[in-house]
Amino acid sequence: MDLENLLTDRLAPAFATVAGVPVDPVVRRSQRADFQSDAALALARRLGRPPRDIAAQVLEHAELADLCSRAEVSGPGFLNLTVADRTLAGLITALAADRRLGVPVTAEPETVVVDYSAPNVAKEMHVGHLRSTVIGDAAARLLEWLGHRVVRANHLGDWGTPFGMLIEHLADLGEAEAAQELSMGDLDSFYKTARAKFDADEAFAERSRRRVVALQGGDPVTRRLWRLLVEQSERYFMTVYDMLDVTLTERDFHGESSYNDLLGPVVEELDRLGLVRESGGAACVFPPGVIGRDGEPLPLIVRKSDRGYGYAATDLAAIRQRTGALGATRLLYVVGLPQRRHFEMVYAVAAQAGWLAPPTRAEHVGFGSILGSDGRMLRSRAGGSVKLVGLLEEAISRATALARERNPELGAAEAAEVGRAVGIGAIKYADLSNDRHRDYVLDWERMLALDGNTAPYLQYAYSRIRSIFRRAGLAARLDAAVSLAEPAERALAFELVGFGRVVGEVADNLEFHHLAGHLYRLAAAFSTFYERCPVLRAEGPVRESRLVLCDLTARMLEQGLYLLGIRTPERL
Repeated sequence: MDLENLLTDRLAPAFATVAGVPVDPVVRRSQRADFQSDAALALARRLGRPPRDIAAQVLEHAELADLCSRAEVSGPGFLNLTVADRTLAGLITALAADRRLGVPVTAEPETVVVDYSAPNVAKEMHVGHLRSTVIGDAAARLLEWLGHRVVRANHLGDWGTPFGMLIEHLADLGEAEAAQELSMGDLDSFYKTARAKFDADEAFAERSRRRVVALQGGDPVTRRLWRLLVEQSERYFMTVYDMLDVTLTERDFHGESSYNDLLGPVVEELDRLGLVRESGGAACVFPPGVIGRDGEPLPLIVRKSDRGYGYAATDLAAIRQRTGALGATRLLYVVGLPQRRHFEMVYAVAAQAGWLAPPTRAEHVGFGSILGSDGRMLRSRAGGSVKLVGLLEEAISRATALARERNPELGAAEAAEVGRAVGIGAIKYADLSNDRHRDYVLDWERMLALDGNTAPYLQYAYSRIRSIFRRAGLAARLDAAVSLAEPAERALAFELVGFGRVVGEVADNLEFHHLAGHLYRLAAAFSTFYERCPVLRAEGPVRESRLVLCDLTARMLEQGLYLLGIRTPERL
């Protein structure tokens, strides 16, 4: 149903006939017509002919009569294409009858593992966890909607040396008191107290070291205390995920501990393959072509000199398990950009070992940082990390106040519901509407604005459409004939038919700001349509046609925002 693809399919054979080789027509939207192709200009030098002559010859061979009302050569050799109203109206009619809005279920479903969020046990989630959680959840929603089997992997930090001091502190407090303290969500205080005791009390530090050995050795009492820490932390994490409205569940927790028994076999297999070299007492693999700042080959340490294992071994074990036992062919790691080199090396070693063989691939879905108004890393007033719960509560509080101010008729419960949808939506959209590779500034006023490229603007467009149907006391007739006589109707129609192409592209590149941008353009086109094309005051077939456009826009906004993890209140 995508016009760019339709026009490309018609122009490509004509260009190939003229050029003698396959040519990408490079069809794109244009201000001088509906679409434009400038491929003739690139061909001119290769063929040694004027680009206008090439473009004219392409038009002679192209079958465009059923799609375009006008196709002409313009300027130095552009092809300007104006889509026929009947063609555009037909596409809208087909979209209106399609529950999937022109986005088919994939013909080649994959098992996709999305590794995201990854908080640490006995530590509170902070603003640094926001981007991984929001971007990862959008990826999981989108790929699942397209028909892929999505495995959500929340890789908890629940193993390692710090757990000796945490378990020992828990034992000192007593299980009942520790459980009460942890259940209150004050994980930071628990961790900081344990850390302070470890640094100040050598006897406590020695007991903590023995606890690490006991934990790794499977001591039942130590494992039970460790499990209490993990379970209380997981309950806290779930309250945050519920507030943030993401799709992670208890079943998605996959701690580092779950790979513990696989670490030794991973290193042994790498050794059997002849990939392991000893360096400074550590077992290392040197990925080909990876050079350090000193110009020397850079090692990936798979087993430390003290015989312990680090993140590299755990990540390799996860890849081996996910591609083997789970049969995954696409692995997504939603982790900050500073970890890019680490993952490049891990993927390279996994490929050397044969665990990442085509078509299986792993992708680092990297992202930048969230900044404060001063352009620096967002910090609390005390200079520490901003707790994620506090950030979400502030968003909901601000949005609830705005909802009550804008619509005093809302009851307390409905205002709270709207405030949560708008506040959390604003947080997510501010993240996803920015290029994930870049840093962005957390700006409350801009995020919660009802105009501009914001979640509230899109949510308001949706609620305004629903109010049209409430006022009319009817539902749209999906089988009504669509006519596009007004420029604003045509402009809205073009945004509607472009949805499927954007969704397909984002499924590949996970650049969610392209989907957010498309939804914003759709809402803006609807706003212009609403101002210039009366809906309920129109009569007969025109009214029915415009109601179809309204309903289709609302459904597309609702679906698109759902893929971004954002709710759409009926009233705002």
